[in-house]
Amino acid sequence: MPFPLPDPMRLALEKAREAALAGEVPVGAVVTRGGEIIASSGNAMRSAFDPTAHAEMVAIRGAAQRLGTSRLDGCDLWVTLEPCAMCAGAIALARIDRLYFAAPDPKGGAVVHGPRLFSQATCHHAPEIYGGIGEGESADLLREFFRARRQGP
Repeated sequence: MPFPLPDPMRLALEKAREAALAGEVPVGAVVTRGGEIIASSGNAMRSAFDPTAHAEMVAIRGAAQRLGTSRLDGCDLWVTLEPCAMCAGAIALARIDRLYFAAPDPKGGAVVHGPRLFSQATCHHAPEIYGGIGEGESADLLREFFRARRQGP
């Protein structure tokens, strides 16, 4: 029997599905504090005409605005894909306590792949990291999205 996914990761996967329906790469992110959902988003780069509108960035911005602070101490980030270097940098600067991610990203990830940003001496804050939560479902969403893009309409 598979382990049931935590609610924040289920919501992140739903945000990823919504992003895919909007033509965005299916990545979703949720910020929680004390079990409460503070902010959530899917990728919005195409719709916002903003190359920085990754799901993580939009969710972090939303959480900071909602909490009225740039420091998200006590917050956790749940994301369906291993964060890139830009998002990992934002996670460190926001002082996120814990990062939960679903699928690894060997090509563009910066947490357990590539630059492994949180292990660099120049990184002043590193969250606790938990990978592989919902990996199969997230990887399936990404594979299907890119397969459909390659096949065209």
